[in-house]
Formats: sequence, structure tokens, C-alpha cells
Amino acid sequence: MLQLIVNGIVLGSIIALAAIGLTMVYGVLNFANFSHADFLAFGAYIAFVLNAVLGINLILSFFIAIAISGAIGVLLDFLVWKPMRKKNADLVSLIIISIGLALIVRNSIIFIWGGSTRNFDLPVRKGIEMLGITVTHNQLIGMGTAILFMVMLHYFLKHTKMGKAMRAISDDINLARVSGIDADKVIMWMWFVGIGLAGAAGILYGLETTIRPNMGWFLILPMFAAVILGGIGNPYGAMVGGMVIGLSQELSLLILPSEYKMGVSLAIMILVLLFKPEGLFKGTKA
Repeated sequence: MLQLIVNGIVLGSIIALAAIGLTMVYGVLNFANFSHADFLAFGAYIAFVLNAVLGINLILSFFIAIAISGAIGVLLDFLVWKPMRKKNADLVSLIIISIGLALIVRNSIIFIWGGSTRNFDLPVRKGIEMLGITVTHNQLIGMGTAILFMVMLHYFLKHTKMGKAMRAISDDINLARVSGIDADKVIMWMWFVGIGLAGAAGILYGLETTIRPNMGWFLILPMFAAVILGGIGNPYGAMVGGMVIGLSQELSLLILPSEYKMGVSLAIMILVLLFKPEGLFKGTKA
């Protein structure tokens, strides 16, 4: 059981990191971005090219891939989302566009890199054994990095001018505009941070498992479950929700086969929507 708890914490930290970007977009723009999960795979493949193909150190590849993922998010805002905001596009249109983007990203990855699995260029190391459990170096790296990024995001939201502006726009975009906040600039940075975090989560998930085109698909349901559980639009709720979902999925192995792990996320999401739709933190903003 201890092994499952450790695995759940590692998985939960990665889900939480991915869910933060998803809930930030929803909190500011009020729509569910279904393409978010596929940018996990995009970030992982960019890091793979930098590390395994070009021979760049994995740490440097990690940060370059995050920057590229964030830049793509900003570019898509300029090309797609900003024009749709100006047209006052309805929610259904935005969701359909996000699904289309998800398919474009996923199929582009398959077209460029094929459908086979990939791995980072890392030496094979023996796991650390203690108290009857085994923790791999990749698990330690993934968990530690995800937690570090969440701490950095907390500082960014609470102590920087841009972070405070994001919180203000998330609360009321019209009031923020009247207060003199450049909403378009803040939204641009929101996309950079949100998609950048998705790329980071994808790289960490690729370290834990393997890199494959549909890897985002296996996290999209846990991500949405984490966002709904924590309270839609609340990044801190997404952190807690991600941990709960990760632990729930792994601990479910005590009584269920592994193929039912995704069903656990769905069950939790349905129960929350039925009995506490506002989430654990009532969907409050950062």
C-alpha cells in the first residue's frame, strides 16, 4: 500500500501541474480548453528532440521546451482565441475549436514522429529502496519539479504585478479593464503560463512512463476531474484536486484492475458534479 501511495503522490503532482493551466484558462476565459491535454504531449516531444536527437542536457531541454510550449500558446491566442473574443464567440464554438486544435496537435505529432513510443536519453539507474517501497530517480525528479513549480506559481500569483492582474481578471474581467489593467496582455501571459505548465507536466509524465502521441489523452479525464474537484477557476483547488485524483487512481488498484483507473477519475468527477458542483474550494479564484 505504501508503494501505491508513493506512486499516487507522484502521479497526483503531475496531474495537479497540468490541471493548473487548464483551470487558469477556464477562470479567465470561461471555457474548457480540450486541446490542453495534447500540449502535454507536444511539450514532451519537443524536449525529446532537444535531448535525445540534438543531445542537449535534459534540464536545459526541459526549460526550452516549456518556453516553446508557452510561446505556441501565445501564438494561438493571437491567431485563434483573440479574434474569437473580439467576435464574442459563444461557448460551444470555443469548445469545438479547442477539440479541433487537439486533433491537429495530436495528428501533427503522429505525422512528424510517428506513433511509436519514445524515451529520453537518460542512464538507467536502480531505484531507491526504503521501508519496503521502491522510488525511482525519475519519480523523485517528477514529484520534486512539480512541487517546485507549484510553489513558484504561488509566488507569481501572490507577489507579482502580473500575477495579481491575472487574479483580478479571473474575478471580473470587465472591472479589471475599468481599473486600467491591460486585459489582452494579461491573457497573453495567462496562455504562456498555462500552456507552459502543460508542457512541463507532459515532460514529467514522459519521464515517469514513455512519450507517445496520445499521452495527453490518458490525463485529460484526471485533469478535468482535478479541476472540478478543486473548484473550477481555482489553481490552488486544482493542486489539491490533482493530488486527490492521483492517490485515488493508484489506491484503486487495491480492489480494481489497472484498466479501471480512468473510471475512478470519472466516478469522482460525476459525484462532485452531483453533490458539490462548486468543488472543494467553491470555485473561488486565486
